[in-house]
Amino acid sequence: MKLSDYAKKAGISYRTAWRWWKQGNLKGHQLPSGTIIITSEAIEDNLKPDLIACIYARVSSAQNKDNLDRQAERLKDYAIARGYKIYKIVKEIGSGLNDNRKQLAKNLVDPNYNILIVEHKDRLARFGTNYLEILLKELDKEIEIVNQSEEKQDELMEDLIAIITSFCSRIYGLRRSKRKTEKIWPELKYNGQECD
Repeated sequence: MKLSDYAKKAGISYRTAWRWWKQGNLKGHQLPSGTIIITSEAIEDNLKPDLIACIYARVSSAQNKDNLDRQAERLKDYAIARGYKIYKIVKEIGSGLNDNRKQLAKNLVDPNYNILIVEHKDRLARFGTNYLEILLKELDKEIEIVNQSEEKQDELMEDLIAIITSFCSRIYGLRRSKRKTEKIWPELKYNGQECD
């Protein structure tokens, strides 16, 4: 099938289909004339009607809201290229270290999809993504990470930065708590309510 015909069948623009082919998301070959042919096996692989996707996009702060929208749009394009039915697009603002993200928690147990799509592993969580994969397997779901980090050194550096950030926030939180306690203690002594 010609790439233009595939684009029409998938309901996408030719330019988007061409970009997906260049990225390797569609399998096929190019004729000497320049015409791109998508193989029938690739069409069957990419049009999986039984796969219902939940797209999860996340950024750390509200300052990156524009990036959040672009991330969700890229994931939507990816899901369409793979032939997934899109159940829901979830956008969340919060730290990857935060283990109390309400949108993520709500959608992990949602029974209405069977594949969770994220752009990078760290968009899902900085740590423990393997545990999330195990949990989702038990629920007959899978995680599909669109951009796997090819440079392991970069991934290790990102994890190190995340650990340092986590410890710094805890240390500064403890210091603030200690300062507040030091301010309250003289008041308690003054009122004769000194505690042991």
